[in-house]
Amino acid sequence: MKTTQQLHELGQSIWLDNITRGLLINGTLARYINELSVTGLTSNPSIFDQAIRNSDFYDAAIREKALAGKSGEAPFFELALEDLRQASDLFRSVHDTTGGVDGWASLEVSPLLANNTADTIQAAIQLYAQANRKNLFIKIPGNKAGIPAIEEVIFAGVPVNVTLLFSREHYISAAEAYMRGIERRLAVGLDPKVTSVASLFISRWDVAIQAKVSETLRNRLGIAIAMRTYKAYRELLTSPRWQKLIDAGARSQRLLWASTGTKDPNAPDTLYLEALAASNTVNTIPEKTLLAFAEHGTVGRTLPLDGGNAEAVLAEFAQAGVNEAALAALAARLQQEGEQSFAKSWNSLMACITSKCAVLAQTHLGATKS
Repeated sequence: MKTTQQLHELGQSIWLDNITRGLLINGTLARYINELSVTGLTSNPSIFDQAIRNSDFYDAAIREKALAGKSGEAPFFELALEDLRQASDLFRSVHDTTGGVDGWASLEVSPLLANNTADTIQAAIQLYAQANRKNLFIKIPGNKAGIPAIEEVIFAGVPVNVTLLFSREHYISAAEAYMRGIERRLAVGLDPKVTSVASLFISRWDVAIQAKVSETLRNRLGIAIAMRTYKAYRELLTSPRWQKLIDAGARSQRLLWASTGTKDPNAPDTLYLEALAASNTVNTIPEKTLLAFAEHGTVGRTLPLDGGNAEAVLAEFAQAGVNEAALAALAARLQQEGEQSFAKSWNSLMACITSKCAVLAQTHLGATKS
Protein backbone atom coordinates (compact mmCIF):
# COMPACT_ATOMS: atom_id res chain seq x y z
CA MET A 1 0.00 0.00 0.00
CA LYS A 2 1.33 3.45 -0.90
CA THR A 3 2.21 5.75 1.97
CA THR A 4 -0.35 8.28 0.77
CA GLN A 5 -3.01 5.60 0.95
CA GLN A 6 -1.83 4.66 4.44
CA LEU A 7 -2.39 8.23 5.61
CA HIS A 8 -5.83 8.18 4.02
CA GLU A 9 -6.67 4.88 5.75
CA LEU A 10 -5.76 6.23 9.19
CA GLY A 11 -8.14 9.14 8.67
CA GLN A 12 -5.96 12.00 7.43
CA SER A 13 -6.97 13.70 4.20
CA ILE A 14 -4.22 14.71 1.77
CA TRP A 15 -4.94 17.93 -0.08
CA LEU A 16 -2.69 19.43 -2.74
CA ASP A 17 -1.47 22.92 -1.92
CA ASN A 18 -1.32 23.99 -5.53
CA ILE A 19 -3.39 24.63 -8.61
CA THR A 20 -2.45 25.51 -12.16
CA ARG A 21 -4.39 25.24 -15.38
CA GLY A 22 -1.67 22.89 -16.57
CA LEU A 23 -2.40 20.43 -13.77
CA LEU A 24 -6.01 20.35 -14.91
CA ILE A 25 -5.42 20.23 -18.65
CA ASN A 26 -2.75 17.53 -18.68
CA GLY A 27 -4.59 15.26 -16.25
CA THR A 28 -2.01 15.48 -13.47
CA LEU A 29 -4.54 16.41 -10.78
CA ALA A 30 -6.80 13.55 -11.85
CA ARG A 31 -3.82 11.20 -11.59
CA TYR A 32 -2.97 12.44 -8.10
CA ILE A 33 -6.56 11.75 -7.09
CA ASN A 34 -6.52 8.24 -8.53
CA GLU A 35 -2.99 7.21 -7.62
CA LEU A 36 -1.92 9.27 -4.57
CA SER A 37 -5.15 9.52 -2.58
CA VAL A 38 -5.42 13.29 -2.97
CA THR A 39 -8.91 14.27 -1.85
CA GLY A 40 -8.84 18.07 -1.92
CA LEU A 41 -6.96 21.17 -2.96
CA THR A 42 -6.05 24.59 -1.60
CA SER A 43 -5.00 27.78 -3.34
CA ASN A 44 -3.71 31.20 -2.33
CA PRO A 45 -2.58 34.39 -4.10
CA SER A 46 1.05 33.22 -4.24
CA ILE A 47 0.05 30.01 -6.00
CA PHE A 48 -2.04 31.83 -8.60
CA ASP A 49 0.63 34.48 -9.11
CA GLN A 50 3.17 31.80 -10.02
CA ALA A 51 0.67 29.84 -12.12
CA ILE A 52 -0.38 32.80 -14.26
CA ARG A 53 3.02 34.49 -14.44
CA ASN A 54 5.03 31.42 -15.40
CA SER A 55 2.86 29.81 -18.07
CA ASP A 56 0.82 30.66 -21.14
CA PHE A 57 -2.11 28.43 -20.17
CA TYR A 58 -4.12 31.49 -19.12
CA ASP A 59 -3.23 33.79 -22.00
CA ALA A 60 -6.20 33.03 -24.25
CA ALA A 61 -8.66 33.57 -21.39
CA ILE A 62 -6.89 36.76 -20.30
CA ARG A 63 -7.01 38.11 -23.88
CA GLU A 64 -10.72 37.39 -24.05
CA LYS A 65 -11.40 39.19 -20.78
CA ALA A 66 -9.23 42.14 -21.77
CA LEU A 67 -11.10 42.54 -25.07
CA ALA A 68 -14.36 42.45 -23.11
CA GLY A 69 -13.11 45.46 -21.15
CA LYS A 70 -12.62 43.67 -17.86
CA SER A 71 -9.94 44.91 -15.47
CA GLY A 72 -8.82 44.89 -11.85
CA GLU A 73 -9.77 41.93 -9.66
CA ALA A 74 -12.65 40.75 -11.85
CA PRO A 75 -10.59 38.91 -14.49
CA PHE A 76 -8.53 37.19 -11.81
CA PHE A 77 -11.51 35.83 -9.92
CA GLU A 78 -13.01 34.63 -13.18
CA LEU A 79 -9.75 32.83 -14.03
CA ALA A 80 -9.45 31.37 -10.53
CA LEU A 81 -13.03 30.17 -10.47
CA GLU A 82 -12.67 28.55 -13.89
CA ASP A 83 -9.82 26.47 -12.44
CA LEU A 84 -11.46 25.81 -9.10
CA ARG A 85 -14.76 24.74 -10.62
CA GLN A 86 -12.88 22.10 -12.60
CA ALA A 87 -11.01 21.00 -9.49
CA SER A 88 -14.23 20.90 -7.46
CA ASP A 89 -15.83 18.74 -10.12
CA LEU A 90 -12.89 16.31 -9.99
CA PHE A 91 -13.38 16.02 -6.23
CA ARG A 92 -17.17 15.82 -6.40
CA SER A 93 -17.36 12.03 -6.16
CA VAL A 94 -15.19 12.09 -3.03
CA HIS A 95 -17.35 14.87 -1.64
CA ASP A 96 -20.52 12.89 -2.24
CA THR A 97 -19.25 9.54 -0.93
CA THR A 98 -17.95 11.16 2.29
CA GLY A 99 -21.15 13.05 2.89
CA GLY A 100 -19.46 16.38 2.34
CA VAL A 101 -16.62 15.82 4.80
CA ASP A 102 -13.93 15.63 2.11
CA GLY A 103 -13.46 16.55 -1.54
CA TRP A 104 -12.99 20.32 -1.22
CA ALA A 105 -11.19 23.05 -3.14
CA SER A 106 -10.43 26.48 -1.62
CA LEU A 107 -10.41 30.08 -2.86
CA GLU A 108 -9.17 33.01 -0.80
CA VAL A 109 -10.85 36.40 -0.54
CA SER A 110 -8.63 39.32 -1.50
CA PRO A 111 -5.82 39.68 1.08
CA LEU A 112 -6.35 43.43 0.86
CA LEU A 113 -9.51 42.85 2.92
CA ALA A 114 -7.61 41.24 5.81
CA ASN A 115 -8.48 44.05 8.21
CA ASN A 116 -11.97 44.80 6.90
CA THR A 117 -14.64 42.61 8.47
CA ALA A 118 -17.67 43.93 6.55
CA ASP A 119 -16.06 43.71 3.12
CA THR A 120 -14.68 40.24 3.88
CA ILE A 121 -18.18 39.02 4.68
CA GLN A 122 -19.60 40.51 1.49
CA ALA A 123 -16.76 39.15 -0.67
CA ALA A 124 -16.98 35.64 0.80
CA ILE A 125 -20.71 35.36 0.22
CA GLN A 126 -20.41 36.78 -3.30
CA LEU A 127 -17.52 34.50 -4.33
CA TYR A 128 -19.25 31.38 -3.06
CA ALA A 129 -22.39 32.26 -5.00
CA GLN A 130 -20.35 33.07 -8.12
CA ALA A 131 -18.47 29.75 -7.88
CA ASN A 132 -21.70 27.75 -7.89
CA ARG A 133 -19.99 24.70 -6.39
CA LYS A 134 -21.07 23.34 -3.05
CA ASN A 135 -17.64 21.80 -2.39
CA LEU A 136 -15.70 25.07 -2.53
CA PHE A 137 -14.31 26.62 0.64
CA ILE A 138 -13.84 30.37 0.91
CA LYS A 139 -10.62 31.14 2.79
CA ILE A 140 -10.74 33.84 5.47
CA PRO A 141 -7.81 34.71 7.74
CA GLY A 142 -8.28 33.98 11.43
CA ASN A 143 -7.04 37.39 12.51
CA LYS A 144 -8.80 40.05 14.59
CA ALA A 145 -10.99 41.26 11.72
CA GLY A 146 -11.44 37.78 10.30
CA ILE A 147 -12.90 36.09 13.39
CA PRO A 148 -16.23 38.00 13.36
CA ALA A 149 -16.34 37.61 9.57
CA ILE A 150 -15.99 33.84 9.94
CA GLU A 151 -18.94 33.72 12.32
CA GLU A 152 -21.12 35.77 9.97
CA VAL A 153 -20.12 33.85 6.85
CA ILE A 154 -20.79 30.50 8.54
CA PHE A 155 -24.16 31.84 9.69
CA ALA A 156 -24.83 32.77 6.05
CA GLY A 157 -24.22 29.13 5.08
CA VAL A 158 -20.88 29.58 3.31
CA PRO A 159 -18.20 26.88 3.91
CA VAL A 160 -15.02 28.42 5.33
CA ASN A 161 -11.36 27.46 5.36
CA VAL A 162 -9.92 29.54 8.21
CA THR A 163 -6.38 30.40 7.19
CA LEU A 164 -3.29 31.95 8.81
CA LEU A 165 -3.65 30.32 12.23
CA PHE A 166 -0.37 29.94 14.09
CA SER A 167 -1.13 28.82 17.65
CA ARG A 168 -3.47 26.86 19.87
CA GLU A 169 -5.07 30.15 20.88
CA HIS A 170 -5.58 31.19 17.26
CA TYR A 171 -7.21 27.82 16.58
CA ILE A 172 -9.55 28.03 19.59
CA SER A 173 -10.64 31.51 18.53
CA ALA A 174 -11.46 30.23 15.05
CA ALA A 175 -13.28 27.17 16.38
CA GLU A 176 -15.41 29.32 18.67
CA ALA A 177 -16.32 31.61 15.77
CA TYR A 178 -17.41 28.55 13.81
CA MET A 179 -19.50 27.26 16.71
CA ARG A 180 -21.17 30.63 17.21
CA GLY A 181 -22.16 30.70 13.55
CA ILE A 182 -23.64 27.20 13.76
CA GLU A 183 -25.41 27.95 17.04
CA ARG A 184 -27.02 31.01 15.46
CA ARG A 185 -28.19 28.92 12.51
CA LEU A 186 -29.78 26.40 14.84
CA ALA A 187 -31.47 29.18 16.81
CA VAL A 188 -33.35 30.35 13.72
CA GLY A 189 -34.09 26.88 12.32
CA LEU A 190 -31.40 26.74 9.61
CA ASP A 191 -29.47 23.63 8.56
CA PRO A 192 -26.38 23.32 10.81
CA LYS A 193 -24.36 21.40 8.20
CA VAL A 194 -21.97 24.15 7.12
CA THR A 195 -18.48 22.72 6.70
CA SER A 196 -15.25 24.33 7.86
CA VAL A 197 -11.57 23.57 8.36
CA ALA A 198 -9.11 25.46 10.56
CA SER A 199 -5.64 25.76 9.02
CA LEU A 200 -2.66 25.82 11.37
CA PHE A 201 0.62 26.87 9.71
CA ILE A 202 3.61 24.79 10.77
CA SER A 203 6.94 25.31 9.02
CA ARG A 204 7.02 29.09 9.38
CA TRP A 205 7.60 28.63 13.11
CA ASP A 206 10.82 26.77 12.44
CA VAL A 207 12.02 29.26 9.85
CA ALA A 208 11.40 32.14 12.25
CA ILE A 209 13.53 30.78 15.11
CA GLN A 210 16.11 28.73 13.22
CA ALA A 211 18.95 31.21 13.77
CA LYS A 212 18.05 31.76 17.43
CA VAL A 213 18.24 28.23 18.80
CA SER A 214 20.73 25.40 18.94
CA GLU A 215 20.91 22.65 16.35
CA THR A 216 19.10 20.25 18.71
CA LEU A 217 16.00 22.48 18.73
CA ARG A 218 15.77 23.20 15.03
CA ASN A 219 12.68 22.01 13.16
CA ARG A 220 10.94 21.00 16.38
CA LEU A 221 8.91 24.07 17.33
CA GLY A 222 6.30 23.86 14.57
CA ILE A 223 5.58 20.23 15.38
CA ALA A 224 5.31 20.98 19.11
CA ILE A 225 2.84 23.80 18.42
CA ALA A 226 0.87 21.40 16.21
CA MET A 227 0.79 18.73 18.92
CA ARG A 228 -0.35 21.24 21.52
CA THR A 229 -3.09 22.43 19.18
CA TYR A 230 -4.14 18.88 18.31
CA LYS A 231 -4.70 18.19 22.00
CA ALA A 232 -6.95 21.25 22.25
CA TYR A 233 -8.75 20.16 19.08
CA ARG A 234 -9.48 16.67 20.37
CA GLU A 235 -10.64 18.06 23.71
CA LEU A 236 -12.99 20.45 21.94
CA LEU A 237 -14.46 17.63 19.87
CA THR A 238 -15.55 15.87 23.05
CA SER A 239 -16.73 19.02 24.87
CA PRO A 240 -20.42 19.33 25.80
CA ARG A 241 -20.79 22.43 23.62
CA TRP A 242 -19.48 20.69 20.52
CA GLN A 243 -21.39 17.48 21.21
CA LYS A 244 -24.60 19.46 21.48
CA LEU A 245 -24.00 20.81 17.98
CA ILE A 246 -23.13 17.37 16.62
CA ASP A 247 -26.29 15.93 18.15
CA ALA A 248 -28.25 18.68 16.40
CA GLY A 249 -26.80 17.60 13.04
CA ALA A 250 -23.75 19.86 12.72
CA ARG A 251 -20.46 18.70 11.24
CA SER A 252 -17.13 18.89 13.07
CA GLN A 253 -14.70 21.57 11.93
CA ARG A 254 -11.53 19.67 11.05
CA LEU A 255 -8.03 20.77 11.93
CA LEU A 256 -5.80 21.25 8.89
CA TRP A 257 -1.99 21.29 8.80
CA ALA A 258 -0.77 23.99 6.41
CA SER A 259 2.72 25.12 5.41
CA THR A 260 4.04 21.56 5.66
CA GLY A 261 6.70 21.71 2.99
CA THR A 262 10.14 21.44 4.60
CA LYS A 263 12.03 24.74 4.37
CA ASP A 264 15.34 23.58 5.88
CA PRO A 265 17.48 21.85 3.22
CA ASN A 266 19.21 19.88 5.97
CA ALA A 267 15.94 18.37 7.22
CA PRO A 268 14.01 15.46 5.65
CA ASP A 269 11.71 16.63 2.87
CA THR A 270 8.88 14.57 4.38
CA LEU A 271 9.45 15.82 7.95
CA TYR A 272 6.06 17.36 8.64
CA LEU A 273 3.99 14.68 6.93
CA GLU A 274 5.61 11.93 8.95
CA ALA A 275 5.41 13.88 12.22
CA LEU A 276 1.79 15.02 11.86
CA ALA A 277 -0.06 11.86 10.90
CA ALA A 278 -3.34 12.09 12.81
CA SER A 279 -6.91 10.93 12.38
CA ASN A 280 -9.70 13.37 11.58
CA THR A 281 -7.27 15.97 10.20
CA VAL A 282 -6.17 17.33 6.83
CA ASN A 283 -2.64 17.91 5.56
CA THR A 284 -2.37 20.28 2.60
CA ILE A 285 1.00 19.86 0.95
CA PRO A 286 3.00 21.29 -1.96
CA GLU A 287 3.28 19.14 -5.06
CA LYS A 288 7.02 18.55 -4.51
CA THR A 289 6.38 17.30 -0.97
CA LEU A 290 3.53 15.06 -2.11
CA LEU A 291 5.75 13.35 -4.67
CA ALA A 292 8.61 12.98 -2.19
CA PHE A 293 6.32 11.40 0.39
CA ALA A 294 4.86 9.02 -2.17
CA GLU A 295 8.37 7.99 -3.18
CA HIS A 296 10.18 7.55 0.14
CA GLY A 297 7.96 8.68 3.01
CA THR A 298 6.93 6.47 5.89
CA VAL A 299 3.88 6.35 8.14
CA GLY A 300 4.77 5.55 11.73
CA ARG A 301 2.98 6.43 14.93
CA THR A 302 0.12 8.88 14.90
CA LEU A 303 -0.14 11.98 17.06
CA PRO A 304 -1.20 11.17 20.62
CA LEU A 305 -4.53 12.62 21.65
CA ASP A 306 -3.04 14.11 24.83
CA GLY A 307 -0.42 16.18 23.01
CA GLY A 308 2.41 13.74 23.70
CA ASN A 309 5.67 15.45 24.59
CA ALA A 310 4.64 18.85 23.22
CA GLU A 311 4.88 20.63 26.57
CA ALA A 312 8.25 19.05 27.33
CA VAL A 313 9.62 20.27 23.99
CA LEU A 314 8.18 23.73 24.58
CA ALA A 315 9.84 23.75 28.00
CA GLU A 316 13.18 23.21 26.22
CA PHE A 317 12.46 26.24 24.06
CA ALA A 318 11.56 28.23 27.17
CA GLN A 319 14.96 27.40 28.63
CA ALA A 320 16.49 28.68 25.39
CA GLY A 321 14.63 31.97 25.77
CA VAL A 322 11.53 31.23 23.71
CA ASN A 323 8.98 31.25 26.54
CA GLU A 324 5.18 31.47 26.42
CA ALA A 325 5.20 35.25 26.06
CA ALA A 326 7.69 34.97 23.21
CA LEU A 327 5.56 32.29 21.55
CA ALA A 328 2.45 34.49 21.73
CA ALA A 329 4.34 37.44 20.28
CA LEU A 330 5.82 35.28 17.54
CA ALA A 331 2.41 33.82 16.64
CA ALA A 332 1.05 37.35 16.25
CA ARG A 333 4.05 38.37 14.16
CA LEU A 334 3.80 35.32 11.91
CA GLN A 335 0.12 35.98 11.31
CA GLN A 336 0.83 39.59 10.40
CA GLU A 337 3.70 38.57 8.14
CA GLY A 338 1.42 36.03 6.48
CA GLU A 339 -1.12 38.77 5.75
CA GLN A 340 1.61 40.98 4.33
CA SER A 341 3.07 38.17 2.23
CA PHE A 342 -0.29 37.33 0.65
CA ALA A 343 -1.00 41.04 0.05
CA LYS A 344 2.36 41.35 -1.69
CA SER A 345 1.59 38.31 -3.86
CA TRP A 346 -1.85 39.74 -4.58
CA ASN A 347 -0.43 43.04 -5.78
CA SER A 348 2.10 41.15 -7.91
CA LEU A 349 -0.70 39.02 -9.33
CA MET A 350 -2.85 42.05 -10.18
CA ALA A 351 0.10 43.72 -11.89
CA CYS A 352 0.83 40.56 -13.87
CA ILE A 353 -2.76 40.26 -15.09
CA THR A 354 -2.95 43.96 -15.94
CA SER A 355 0.26 43.70 -17.95
CA LYS A 356 -0.86 40.55 -19.75
CA CYS A 357 -4.25 42.10 -20.51
CA ALA A 358 -2.59 45.07 -22.20
CA VAL A 359 -0.04 43.05 -24.15
CA LEU A 360 -2.39 40.28 -25.29
CA ALA A 361 -5.17 42.68 -26.26
CA GLN A 362 -2.75 44.81 -28.26
CA THR A 363 -1.30 41.74 -29.97
CA HIS A 364 -4.81 40.62 -30.92
CA LEU A 365 -5.76 44.02 -32.29
CA GLY A 366 -2.51 44.18 -34.24
CA ALA A 367 -3.14 40.76 -35.74
CA THR A 368 -6.70 41.76 -36.64
CA LYS A 369 -5.60 44.92 -38.43
CA SER A 370 -2.95 43.09 -40.41
